Amino acid sequence: MSPPDGGVQPEERLATALARLILDPSAPPVRHIAVGAASPIPAAACWLVAKSGHSVRLSLLHKRSGNPFTEGSRELFDLTGQGRIDLFFLGGGQIDGRANINLIGTGEWPGQGVRFPGSFGSAFMYLMTPRTILFREEHSPRVLVQKVDIVSAAGVTPPEVFRRGTAQALVTGRCVFRFNPDRARFTLESVHPGESVESIRSQTGFDFDVPEAVPATPDPTPDELALLRGPVCEEMLETYPEFCARVFGQKAAA
Repeated sequence: MSPPDGGVQPEERLATALARLILDPSAPPVRHIAVGAASPIPAAACWLVAKSGHSVRLSLLHKRSGNPFTEGSRELFDLTGQGRIDLFFLGGGQIDGRANINLIGTGEWPGQGVRFPGSFGSAFMYLMTPRTILFREEHSPRVLVQKVDIVSAAGVTPPEVFRRGTAQALVTGRCVFRFNPDRARFTLESVHPGESVESIRSQTGFDFDVPEAVPATPDPTPDELALLRGPVCEEMLETYPEFCARVFGQKAAA
């Protein structure tokens, strides 16, 4: 079944962009990917990678059945500490130009303004996972700020602090940024349809680098769309029924 309007949905483009970052040949290989709760677009990206024939293990914390973590997130942290999780996704109520994320809240500690859901294990996962992809659909100056009010998880740390990896990229509803940990700075990699360098600058609170040419974020290929709307959707129907109905136009059997 096709999406309600018949065209490429923004969520399909984002899932495909994330999948291509997962498969980036210049990045360390991925064997085991973990996806946190309430993350349908990253989950779709991971299933797209798997259904495209790549051998990856997926651990989806929000999956209603077949979840490998019988003791909740403690097992996820154990695996990560052992170096057995290769890639994780993180977001934040605020994200700044040094790839710091804030999941506590705005204003003075402990978040006296707007309250966010809490850091949980973000600081540990960020430092102990070789690759982290930051993802936030909303791209606005209130989310992408010059400096986060509270650092829940640090994008870069001093040399004496042990960490296995940093952010690989930041994907938003407007564009894709790459992160350079040596410079602690993002570079604009592509813009989604309808966006430009100027529109991205106007909606981003931090400064970033811009190459001479900034391409458009590619649409999913016909094969990728077929996988998303078919096998990927089938894998996601139980856990994300509303997402599948809205994006893929498919509902779970009664």
